Amino acid sequence: MPWDMPRFRNWIAVAKVHVLVEKAMAAGLAPLQLKLPHYDILANVYRFSGLTQQELADRMLVGRSNLSMLLPELERRGLVKRVPDSEDRRVRRLSLTAEGRMLTLRALKVQVQVIENMMAALSAAECEALGDYMRRVGHHMLANPLSADSAV
Repeated sequence: MPWDMPRFRNWIAVAKVHVLVEKAMAAGLAPLQLKLPHYDILANVYRFSGLTQQELADRMLVGRSNLSMLLPELERRGLVKRVPDSEDRRVRRLSLTAEGRMLTLRALKVQVQVIENMMAALSAAECEALGDYMRRVGHHMLANPLSADSAV
């Protein structure tokens, strides 16, 4: 059975930690009236101000249509603005408002606390090794996507 296989069993452990981190982040972001997808947008726009909606979608590994539902909410709250590109008026560049930057910094503190709590279970060397392993797995998956035909 698959759950007796080390790769399967270890993947389940990774997936469970992912769920626990999402729950901790959701709880920490709730007082800021942010949901995780909104925070993900804010953090990316904070770090890479001026990116396009397509560039943001690529960074977040989601489709542009996913963002087209979330961005207007953040704009209505006065956290994000879309500004026409100076060279190509069809392109809109994303940036945070002053209020968006302040809220993002508060939310980043939540994420840092969640990560520090999670990684406290590991030594510094184990933490580095875990990051190296996950980057290697991510690169492998990007270079070797599983097709629908091979999954069945």
